[in-house]
Amino acid sequence: MRGYGGTERVVAALVQGLAELGHRVSLLAPAQTNLAGATCIAVPEKTLLGPMPALMAYLPSGVDVVHGHYSIARPPDTVPFLQTLHGNHRSGDSPPPHTVCLSFDHARRHGVTSFVYNGLEPNSFTFQSKKEDYDLFVGRLHSAKGYRWAIAAAKRTGRRLLVAGGWRPSFRRTVRYVGEVDGARKRDLFAGARCLWMPALWDEPFGLTLIEALFSGTPVLGTTRGALPEIITPEVGALRDSLEDLIEASSTIETRSPEACRAHAARYFSHVVMAEEYVRVYRHLLARGELPPGRPTPYTTT
Repeated sequence: MRGYGGTERVVAALVQGLAELGHRVSLLAPAQTNLAGATCIAVPEKTLLGPMPALMAYLPSGVDVVHGHYSIARPPDTVPFLQTLHGNHRSGDSPPPHTVCLSFDHARRHGVTSFVYNGLEPNSFTFQSKKEDYDLFVGRLHSAKGYRWAIAAAKRTGRRLLVAGGWRPSFRRTVRYVGEVDGARKRDLFAGARCLWMPALWDEPFGLTLIEALFSGTPVLGTTRGALPEIITPEVGALRDSLEDLIEASSTIETRSPEACRAHAARYFSHVVMAEEYVRVYRHLLARGELPPGRPTPYTTT
């Protein structure tokens, strides 16, 4: 997957996980889509994003359940259907029917109970136990992502910070902009970083870079917004609510074990764990016609 494309990467990981569990998967996608583990069915983009009746014509026979990954206001009533919400709806807006969110907090804020944590394939990341002398920020350079906090911390502490994002700001001295990263370059940055900064100033539905860092053996510094407290424990990172407290926590962040970081991600956020949880959701939907409540990580405050 090129670029950041979080939703596409999660869908690819889910397809892989379902295939490894022995399930047959058909993927309705634009032409030239090729994904191991799935039978890819080419659908015109206009049809993919249009009304469901036109899209239903592309479904293969014998489908057990249809799983959408973008908002569908009027889902079909002729086949069991669910849809994953990968972002945040505007305050006051209700999610469409049969919505699955990405975390307990995400579901709570949208007035639903069903959620499944994202997962990725652990072996697609480079694990490195000996870290290099830099901190890392990866993501959109938007104020809500908190990148300015990471920069402010670097200026105060003198630590080297690498910032990867989609546009070039003006930095000086210890902060280096490395552009939009992908592939091996991105894996190497995650693997070598002393820590990942993710001081989110909005309610993250999940935060895919969190588990990318953990799979790489890299601990995380973040805020307590959104899903972060469900993903990051004191053993693999530190969550604080002010820049000053994060700077203080950063002084000991390297005491976290890289092996513990990767083991934590593998236990709760692998592609197979995600696929197993969606299979539970599918079976509940088929048996009862409704979605089951999500199962939070053991340390989630509910």
